[in-house]
Amino acid sequence: MLLLPLGGFIKEPDLYHVNINSGNIDPDKIFLLIDKSDYRLYLYEDVTLRKIYKVVFGNKDQSNKMMEGDRRTPEGTFHILSKRFDKSWSRFMLLDYPNESSWDRFHQLQAAGKISPNASIGGGIGIHGVEYSSGIRDNYVEGQINWTLGCISMKNADVNELYEVIKVGTPVVIRR
Repeated sequence: MLLLPLGGFIKEPDLYHVNINSGNIDPDKIFLLIDKSDYRLYLYEDVTLRKIYKVVFGNKDQSNKMMEGDRRTPEGTFHILSKRFDKSWSRFMLLDYPNESSWDRFHQLQAAGKISPNASIGGGIGIHGVEYSSGIRDNYVEGQINWTLGCISMKNADVNELYEVIKVGTPVVIRR
C-alpha cells in the first residue's frame, strides 16, 4: 500500500495542533509514518491521518543507515519494541532495529565491500525528545537541525503526547 501524507487534501497546519489522547484514538489501530525528506512523523489511525509532528534525525545525509557510527536514520518497517521514561530525552520508544531486513541489507553491504567486514550494524534506535541537559531544545526540531546518533527526535511535549497513545508493537515505517 502506498502511504501519502495527504497534505493536498487536509489543512496540514490543523493537524499539528490537534490533541491526541487515549480517549480519542484507538492504540490498536495506530501506525506511524516517518518521512525523512520532509522532517515529519505522521500518526495514522487505521487509514486516517490524525496528527503530524515535526521531527529531526541524526545526519543531514538522508540516506539509509549503513552501520553503527554513521549517524544516519534507518529506513524500513519497524515496530515499537519497548517504551520508557528517560531522564535525558523525556520519553524513549525503542524500535526493533536491527530487524531481519536490516541485517540482510547490512550483510549485502559488507559482501559488496561498501562497509568493512569488521563494521557493526548498531542498535538502540528510537523515537525520543530533545536533550535539554545538553542545550538541545525544541528550536532544533523547528529549525530541522539534526543532532542525534540516528534516532528520531521530537519536541518533548510532542513525544510525551505520542508516548501516551503508542503501545509496544506499534508499526513504524521510515522512508526518505
